[in-house]
Amino acid sequence: MNKNSIMEKKNVSRKQFLKTTIGLGVASFGLGSLISSCGKPERRHEELRLPPLLDRAANGKKLRAGLIGTGNRGTGAALNFLSAGNDLELVALGDVFANQIDICRKQLKKYKFEVADKNCFTGFDAYQKVIDAGVDVVLLATPPHFRPEHFKAAVEARKHVFMEKPAAVDPVGIRSIISSAKRAASLGLCVVSGTQRRHSEDYIETYKQVANGMLGDLVSARAFWNQAHVWFRNRETSWTDMEYMIRNWNNFSWLSGDHILDTHVHNIDIINWFMEKHPESAIGYGGRHRRVTGDQYDFFSIDFNYGKGVYSHSMSRQIDDCANGVGEQVIGTKGYTNCRNKIFNHEGEPIWEYTYPDPQKEKLKISPYIQEHIHLVNAIRTGQYINQAEETAISTMTAIMGREAAYTGKEIKWNDLMSSDLRKGPKEYSLTNINMDFDVPIPGTSVK
Repeated sequence: MNKNSIMEKKNVSRKQFLKTTIGLGVASFGLGSLISSCGKPERRHEELRLPPLLDRAANGKKLRAGLIGTGNRGTGAALNFLSAGNDLELVALGDVFANQIDICRKQLKKYKFEVADKNCFTGFDAYQKVIDAGVDVVLLATPPHFRPEHFKAAVEARKHVFMEKPAAVDPVGIRSIISSAKRAASLGLCVVSGTQRRHSEDYIETYKQVANGMLGDLVSARAFWNQAHVWFRNRETSWTDMEYMIRNWNNFSWLSGDHILDTHVHNIDIINWFMEKHPESAIGYGGRHRRVTGDQYDFFSIDFNYGKGVYSHSMSRQIDDCANGVGEQVIGTKGYTNCRNKIFNHEGEPIWEYTYPDPQKEKLKISPYIQEHIHLVNAIRTGQYINQAEETAISTMTAIMGREAAYTGKEIKWNDLMSSDLRKGPKEYSLTNINMDFDVPIPGTSVK
C-alpha cells in the first residue's frame, strides 16, 4: 500500500497514518513534502546550509596537510583526513613536545603513513613551521587556548583549515576567531570545525524535520554531558610548571576553557543549531567537590535565555560513580525530539524516526569524524565553499557565557561578554616555572 492509498482511507487517523508511513520507510527520506503540502514551502538541504553526505570526497588536485597538535585527537584528525578521499597526504607535524610527535608517528605508521624527520617540528613556534612547510591544509588540534593564534596564522598564510572545537577559551579569543573567519571568507579559504554532530546524517535528517516545522514553534530545550572524571597525568620531577599544565591541559581552565567548553560545547552547539540562534543571556551555578587536579569545576548547571520566553537548561558534570548521560532535547508546540534520530508527539509516541543502514546497531555508513574531512576536501576541490569557523565560535561563546555565569554567580549577557576584555592564560609562552597559584572561582566574590 503506498502513501496515497493510505491517505484515501477515511477511517485512518492522522496518528495511524504517520505510524504507517514510518513503517513503510517514508521516515528514511523525511516528511518535508508533507509539510510543504500543508502550505509551508520546504526548506531543502542546500537552503539549510547542510553538508553533502558522501562516501568519499571528489577527486581533484593532491592536498598536502600539516597537523598542529599531535595528541590523541590530533592523530585521530590526521587519520580522518587521510581517509576522506584520494591523493591526500600528511607531510608535516608540529607539537610543543618531541615525545608527542614520536607517539603520533608510531600510530600513523600502523596505517602505512610516514612523515619525514625534516618536517617534524617542536616548540611553541612549531605551528608556524608546519604552516610554512608547503602544506595546503592545516589541521588544528592543540589545546583550545592556542586556537585563535594558530587559526589567524594559517589564514594569513592562505591555508585551508580544519580546526577542532572549542574555538577559543575567552571573549578575546572568540573575537579573533570571528575576525579570522571573515578574512578566510574574503580569501576563499575553506574552514571546517570538529562539530561532528553537524556532519552526522542522523542529526542532519532530524534537524531537517524540525527546520521544516514538524515540532511547530520551539519553546524549550535541554542539553547534558555527564560523565566520570577524565584523564590526567601525574607530574614527573623533570617537568616545569608550564610543561605539567600543557600535558594536563584539559584540567586547567586557561588551556581548555573548563569542561563546559571542552566536551559540553557539542550539546550546546546542537541547541543553537536547532534554535537557529544563540541565547541572549545566562544564569547558572557550578562547583568543585572531588576534582584533585587543575582549577576546573566538577559540574555546571546553566539556564540559557533565548528570548521570548524560550529557555534551555544545560548541565555538565565530571564526577566518578554518578548517573551519566550525553544528549540533547528540543521541545516544540507539536512534540519533542532527541535531536539525533527520533521525533515524538506530546504523548510520547514516535512520529518520525531516522532509518540507519543497520538499524540494530544505529551505526552510520560513514563516521561523522571522517565526514567532516570529506566535507572540507570536497569543498576545496569542487568550489562548494564552506566556512564553519564563526558558527563554532558562536557556540563556543555560548559555553563561555555559561561558564562565566557559574564562575561569578551573576547574570551574563551576550552583548556584554562579546565586548569583554577577558583573556585567560599567559601572554608569552616558555617551558619554565610560572606561578601556578590558581584560585578556583567562587560565585559572588572577586575570585574569578
